[in-house]
This record gives sequence, structure tokens and C-alpha cells, in this order.
Amino acid sequence: MKRDQLFTRRRLVLAGAALTGAAGVAGAARLRGADGLVRPGRRFTATGGPQAVPPPRSSAFRLEPMTGYGPPRPAPARVPVPREPIQRLPDRGRTMVLTFDDGPDPRYTPGILRTLREYDVRAVFFVCGRTAVDNKDLLREMADDGHLVGNHTWTHRLLTRLPEAEIRAEMEHTCAIVQDAYGQAPQWFRAPYGAWNRAVLRLGAELGMEPLAWTVDSLDWTAPGTGTIVEQVADGAAPGVIVLSHDAGGDRSQTVEALARYLPQLLDRGYHLTVPRRSSA
Repeated sequence: MKRDQLFTRRRLVLAGAALTGAAGVAGAARLRGADGLVRPGRRFTATGGPQAVPPPRSSAFRLEPMTGYGPPRPAPARVPVPREPIQRLPDRGRTMVLTFDDGPDPRYTPGILRTLREYDVRAVFFVCGRTAVDNKDLLREMADDGHLVGNHTWTHRLLTRLPEAEIRAEMEHTCAIVQDAYGQAPQWFRAPYGAWNRAVLRLGAELGMEPLAWTVDSLDWTAPGTGTIVEQVADGAAPGVIVLSHDAGGDRSQTVEALARYLPQLLDRGYHLTVPRRSSA
């Protein structure tokens, strides 16, 4: 076989391998698994097995960089790697933080933003890239109102089950969307399902983000009723507490209604609702 024929054949083999790898990644994004690191009951079947999720719209993957093309990336700089995510803020008086995951969703996020604006309160929104890419106007509204926008990965996959290359891609995709719409790269990161390991913490740090978990789970993801959500937040209120809620990922009308009820209560009790400050600040 001639040299130019060998070269052509090698190019065809490499192209086929790249396409096969991209198809495998897209298929992996369609399922969410469960393991011991996940908080029980979080979006899984009653038997603990994987739950099928709808495939994302094709537009959500238009930035997919996993085929291996493009210039090589420089080696990441060595950065301090936190041992665990931040679960509570240092006690600075009666300060609390409200956080909202999985959005933005045009059905529920605007209502949350209106209530926060009414009471002049700032919050942190941990957005998923596949939902943010079609709702950049809501990210711009968050920026205009002074909220922080954090990274919650692209497809909300269980990162502790992924190789490092896919973890990084999930983070980098969303960083790019936030940078474009919000005007600043995200400085905070939250792992889906609260599942962390050293690779997740290290890769987040390499991308310039600090890991933020939570102290109080509002349980809004279980749709327990507006009153139950209000009680969860009100009973868990304390200096330094970080509250977990959601503005997407299901019917979040109870979350919107509960915020309008518990927020004025917290303010009346003397709590200052604000956003976290980076440890390097």
C-alpha cells in the first residue's frame, strides 16, 4: 500500500473513533445514576435505580468540545484544592444565604427574582448550562439585580461517576455560558446532588471556582407543600446558614410561593440575606 493511501486510511480511522466517542458522551448524558454519595431520594426511583431523563435539546450541546479537536490546552496551574465544600458561612452576625439550583426556568425564575427585588435581597443562582443557554436574558437580569450566578454543570450529571475529562467539560461549558450572558465567569460551584470528591473539588479550583454546599435543605424538590417549605427554612434559620432551594427541574410553584412568605419573616427576625464572599477576597 502506498504512503499516501496509508495516510488517508489513518485519517478515516481517527475520524471514525472521534465520532464514536462523541456519541458515547451524548448517550451518557441521558441517564442519572445513584450511589452512596447522593442524598437519598434526590431525583431517583423509589428502588434507588437510575431514572431516565429527557434528552436535552440539540441546541444545548452546540458547544460540545469532547471530540478532541482544537489546539492543546496548557497544563493547569497548581492551585490550592479545598478538602470539602463550604457548608456554612463564618458567623458574621445574623447573616444567611439563599441559593437556587437547576435554573433558570422562565416559568419560575422570574417570580423568584421579583420577590427578591421587592425586598432588596441578593441570592446565588447555581445554573445548569443546558437550561441557561436558552434563557440568557434571565442571567442578565440576575446580573442587573446584583445576584451571583454559580456553576451547576451543563447537564446535572453525577460527577463522581465520570472521568475527569467529562467533569471538566461539564464545568467549562457552563462557565462559557455564564461568562457570555452574565458578564463574568462564575466564582462559585455546586456539584449536582451534593456529590463531591477530590477530582470535582480540584477541577473546580483550577477553573477559579470555590465549592459551596448548603446547611438547610428546603426540601422543595419533593414538592411537600408551600407550608412545609416555609417551616423548613424558618426552623433552620441561624447565623451563617446556607439555604438550598430550586427554581427549575420540576414544578417549582411552591418554591416561588414559599419564598414570598418566609423572606419577610426572616427579615423581620433580623436576618441579613446576602451573598457569600470568596475566601481570597
